Amino acid sequence: MDPTVTGKHSMKYLCVGYFEPAKMDALSKAQVDAVMSKCPHHMEELHQTGQLLTVAGVDVEARYLRRAYGQVQISDRPGKESQEMIGCVYIIEARDMADAIRVASLHPTTQVEAAEQLGWRTEIRPIHTFER
Repeated sequence: MDPTVTGKHSMKYLCVGYFEPAKMDALSKAQVDAVMSKCPHHMEELHQTGQLLTVAGVDVEARYLRRAYGQVQISDRPGKESQEMIGCVYIIEARDMADAIRVASLHPTTQVEAAEQLGWRTEIRPIHTFER
């Protein structure tokens, strides 16, 4: 890792990778496998930056919690109509948002050619921790 990135002048960023299930479901298994085979090379480049702290793919099963009418409501659908689903989450460490964008842009959501047609994208947000 670049020594200027770590330490008190760096910040952690949550990156969320999204995809559009309907577009992925329209592909055959062979087509999905072909697209996904392009990902490991880009993930290796992301790892080699030394700024990737953790990465996880997430399952399509989800529950959504919200407070409504004084109680916790549980649903298996997001509150608003959404065509996107979360496919992965990862945390990177970077000097600033520009550096975070540089690192996150190595992820398959922006590097795999088919990503555009499949609705892949990454959201980047600074993380503010609440230490005790």
